[in-house]
Formats: sequence, C-alpha cells, structure tokens
Amino acid sequence: MAEILVVDDDCGLCELYKEILHNFNVISACSGREGLKLYKKYRPKLVLVDVQMPDVNGVEVTKEILKFNPKAIVIAVTAYWREFGEKILAAGAKEVVKNPSMLKT
Repeated sequence: MAEILVVDDDCGLCELYKEILHNFNVISACSGREGLKLYKKYRPKLVLVDVQMPDVNGVEVTKEILKFNPKAIVIAVTAYWREFGEKILAAGAKEVVKNPSMLKT
C-alpha cells in the first residue's frame, strides 16, 4: 500500500485526509518540523503539505524534503494559493491545490 504523508497544522484536516484517502497508508504530522522527521523516517511516495504553518512553513518543508530526496513528489495544499502558489512551486512542489476547508459552503 502506498504511503502518503500529510503535513498540516490543522490536525482535524489531517484526520479528514485519512478518511478521504482510506485506501492508502496515510501518515500525518501537525507541524512542519514533525513532517520533516516523518518524511525521513518513512520516505512516503507522496507528500501533501500546507503552506502556512507556525513552526516551519510549507515552502521550507518542500525545500528540505527535496534536498533529502530530489525525486520526492510534493503537492502543496493551501488556503493561500494566490499569495504563495508561485513561491512553493519555485521551491519544487509539483502542484498547488486549494485547501479542502476552502471548499466548505
């Protein structure tokens, strides 16, 4: 089963990802620092990373993961895609998508 690492300071959103991606082995981290530790430990196939986090932001998480593994696939998930989209793509993320919390009506 493929592993996916979700890094988001909203722990409730991490749980939502686990439910949505129930056919995958989802590992979650509620901080950028924890996400980096878990990436190095598990080396998942895919990383979904929030951009705005208080300790280590998603841009820095992306850069560090790609230093560790240049072939890593990182997708940024953010409510701030207009402000940070270009910056995180420049850091090496493959794509930027809107945070699921932005889809609530």
